[in-house]
Amino acid sequence: MNPAIELEIFKLLFAAIPEEMGALLKRSAYSPNIKERRDYSCAIFNTAGEMIAQAAHIPVHLGAMPLSVQLALAEVSFEPDDIVILNDPYRGGTHLPDITLISPVFVNQACIGFVANRAHHADIGGMAPGSMPIARELIQEGLILPPVKLVAGGQLQRGVWEILLANVRTPEERAGDLRAQLAANQRGVTRLQELVSRYGIPKVQEQAAGLLDYSERLVRALLHHLPDGRYAFADQLDGDGISESPLPLQVVITIQGEQATVDFTGTAPQAAGSVNAVYAITLSAVHYVFHCLLAPNAPNNSGSLRPIRVIAPEGTLVNARRPAPVAGGNVETSQRITDILLGALAQAAPDRIPAASQGTMNNVLIGGWNPFQNTAFTYYETLAGGMGGRPGLPGESAIHTHMTNTLNTPAEALEFSYPIQVVRYAIRPNTGGQGRYPGGNGLQRDMRLLAPATISLLTERRTSQPYGMAGGKPGAVGENILVRSGQESPLPAKGSIELQTNDILSIRTPGGGGWGQTED
Repeated sequence: MNPAIELEIFKLLFAAIPEEMGALLKRSAYSPNIKERRDYSCAIFNTAGEMIAQAAHIPVHLGAMPLSVQLALAEVSFEPDDIVILNDPYRGGTHLPDITLISPVFVNQACIGFVANRAHHADIGGMAPGSMPIARELIQEGLILPPVKLVAGGQLQRGVWEILLANVRTPEERAGDLRAQLAANQRGVTRLQELVSRYGIPKVQEQAAGLLDYSERLVRALLHHLPDGRYAFADQLDGDGISESPLPLQVVITIQGEQATVDFTGTAPQAAGSVNAVYAITLSAVHYVFHCLLAPNAPNNSGSLRPIRVIAPEGTLVNARRPAPVAGGNVETSQRITDILLGALAQAAPDRIPAASQGTMNNVLIGGWNPFQNTAFTYYETLAGGMGGRPGLPGESAIHTHMTNTLNTPAEALEFSYPIQVVRYAIRPNTGGQGRYPGGNGLQRDMRLLAPATISLLTERRTSQPYGMAGGKPGAVGENILVRSGQESPLPAKGSIELQTNDILSIRTPGGGGWGQTED
């Protein structure tokens, strides 16, 4: 068989495994956050922890998962039928609600690789429902799980299981989601073993290595065709929830031949509040942005990063030190890292880079007691906004962009599961930036509480606008509004407050920037 054709066949065979894992996880999960929003990711890895293939899930999860597997390998001795659990951001995780399960794949007593999935749990303990408060240290954000065996030799480790469920507000829902994750990994193990039984270990490992090399060649070719040079860009976060002072992020991308250096020197020191990103998040954003410049059918794996050197100074927003809180680094800072990377690359490839999209995931967490079901509840949502205009096309409205790839929670599912009523859900007009190709509009979602609850907000682009590109205008900023007894009052971009029955929380998301000057 032609080697190129064989490699393409194996690319699809490998990719089908995490796709099937994800389909099983979605169907089996308990929480709307996983089964409706699809806030999860699946991938397969070689014995060194390099990602071979991933499903089309969450970019911020997937680029960071190789470090999870590699750090778990350094701390745990994997045996057949083991499953390791972790969420510690400083030992392979991203932020605490993202729980990762890693399973080795053994054939004839030899480990041939790993499968893993990561899912965002709507609560993992901590000082506020939803586990994404404005904290000052990591321990306030929830239960911390270092790499430890949840399953050993096929036997569930009851001690680990019970400790986890004893430290969350919604143990039944957490147990259901964890069982779905366990089942997804088992499916991945089975499918990879079947692939080996059909083609043999040497062929499967040869093709996996070939895919990594192929991705490396594609990125080297991309860099070769970009003009050599030094490209700088800067932007900022609105604040960290403790202070409203802006936090600058900057990057210099140096392209020379078939290699690139991405240097974040000059970015603000790590913050007191929870907008810090661990190194895995920064690496994930770099992976995502450069992969976006490849052809749509290019394999997405660890080989893509081989020609790219990333400098992220320790102790900054893009490489925080323990015990800095990190809940927002995964969801908000990752978006701004993406914005500055794209802003820098627009100087090298102006005809391929869009204006800034909304630049936030608009995290909303609501938790309390559900009087209709007589149980505690935690609701988590990220809300879509405007996409930036791009060369030749306007931006889409009310869509998730860049480091998130989730869906919305349908109003019907939300109202069925929680004491919440959706009273408005609409595109927010005239919020996209003007330009030859205008930015997309944000959205407005108004939710009436049917019981008292604590809300936490972790949002961005409430003061700094999503930038336009090539002469286009910036998009509109977002707003968080409390409607009480018919009166509107602004809410902070980040923080936790108590809401009363019949209060309405209104989240109004940013628009995308426009691309190109308008024609007079």
